[in-house]
Amino acid sequence: MRTISILLIVFLSHGLLAQEPPKTFQNPILSGFYPDPSICRVGDTYYMVNSSFEWFPGLPIHKSKDLVNWEKIGHGLHRPTQIVYKDGLKNSYGIYAPTIRYHKGKFYIITTMVGQKGNFIITAKNPEGPWSNPIWIKDAPGIDPSLFWDDDGKCYYTGAGIIDGTRGEWPGKNGIWMQKIDPDKGVLIGEKKQLTYGHAANARWAEGPHLYKIDGEYLLLIGEGGTGEYHAVTVFNSKNLWGPYIPNHANPVMTHRHLGKTYPIGQTGHADLVQTQHGDWWSVMLAKRQIDRFVTLARETFLAKVIMTNQESGITPIFNPGIGLIVSSQERPDLPWGPVTKPEPRDEFNSNTLGLEWNFLRTPKFEWYNIKNGQLEIDLRPEMVTELVNPSFIAQRTKHHNYKATTKLTFKTKKDNEKAGLVIYRRHGNNYQLLKTKNKIVLIKAFQKDNKGDFQPEIITIIPYSKEDVVLSVKVDGIEVQFYYGKTEKDLKPIGNIQDYTLISDEVAQRFNGVYIGMYATALGQTSKNKALFDWFEYIPKD
Repeated sequence: MRTISILLIVFLSHGLLAQEPPKTFQNPILSGFYPDPSICRVGDTYYMVNSSFEWFPGLPIHKSKDLVNWEKIGHGLHRPTQIVYKDGLKNSYGIYAPTIRYHKGKFYIITTMVGQKGNFIITAKNPEGPWSNPIWIKDAPGIDPSLFWDDDGKCYYTGAGIIDGTRGEWPGKNGIWMQKIDPDKGVLIGEKKQLTYGHAANARWAEGPHLYKIDGEYLLLIGEGGTGEYHAVTVFNSKNLWGPYIPNHANPVMTHRHLGKTYPIGQTGHADLVQTQHGDWWSVMLAKRQIDRFVTLARETFLAKVIMTNQESGITPIFNPGIGLIVSSQERPDLPWGPVTKPEPRDEFNSNTLGLEWNFLRTPKFEWYNIKNGQLEIDLRPEMVTELVNPSFIAQRTKHHNYKATTKLTFKTKKDNEKAGLVIYRRHGNNYQLLKTKNKIVLIKAFQKDNKGDFQPEIITIIPYSKEDVVLSVKVDGIEVQFYYGKTEKDLKPIGNIQDYTLISDEVAQRFNGVYIGMYATALGQTSKNKALFDWFEYIPKD
């Protein structure tokens, strides 16, 4: 019997070892709200950072061994004292378009805080953190800063903006400028120089610059066209660091602008390049996926193969040779397969701290939540999700076109103003709220017409409910959403009719941030000592 067991173990082990890694990968490599990716390599490990706008912690950081499987390891802005995202910070303001680079044992992230002080640098020895306090850069107009070290060790700042006074010459005119910088002090040195206004005379919104030196030639890669249907990636060549930077004849080297709105992947742009340890080139960039002609997952991170060619214009990156487009599936990089452990679908709140998937709107001024006895306790505070504040709202990104999210809530109140429950959120004027009140379950819709002016949240349905415990759930199928409630998971009942999920889409809500779902508690403008207790939260993809 023992011999048979040993043989069985050997057979199974051999079977596991014999399983070959997949030959292809699926785009996007980071699904959900992960725009403006920037990437660097240290040895055989790759690190990537994305924009986060008004969400805190900010600047999510992932690592990978194979450019396909990514593990979230931390955030560049992980302490409330690093930057305070103040109440009143508008939707889609905050942390824009970072760049991550590594130089002589230190990681650097440079980015913009729109709505406050502008451009800054943070540094770390370990990308998991801790990261330094911001080093604010004086006299650095514009957005989307990047760092480049030349062969002599000197560092240069490139950013998006007009510094020569020619803004307004045509609609959407912007440019890329450069200046020497001490990245450890955040001090710009010497003169600024305007490098380009885009690849054509009427180019719009030149931004997102990254500078590289390849085979002795300088390659400037930027985004153009605005982060919409005309988004594109263009490149410029120069034999000298300070230029002139000549638009490459292959421009735009990557775009889907010519495919119309029916192609399933669109609005590609804002790219960064990385060379593997084997000498191959790959690019990360943002793009959007449609479902029923609506974008409900905002801007995501995609991967494309790049071949560096030497053409008439000089070094010319060819994106996905023979295809020229971002595709859903293609041959994966020639790197050792490195699968990572994914977060469990259900968070039982058994840890002393919140996991890396959880975010807040703007910066919490104090800890108004606590994890205790396997429950997440959230204080009821005056702030509401329909205001530009930091409400008692703990949420995670939605990552799929079809998903189910469920939570178990224990909540008791004698006051009509006290509510707690589940919220789908895109912006303060575009969200759904499924809430338990004193003796009811209520479904609320917030819709701000044209994203302007005042709005009044609309009560869709009210159901009598007097028990303390309730399970609240939401099921999203494409552009439809159905809400549920019940005493347990097994007896969930629909509340209200199927609702329009395009409420949170790019086409309706607009702007740059993404879609979140999570747990919420409020006293609707009044003070309260009450708490809402959440036993668990579960997110299950249905794609």
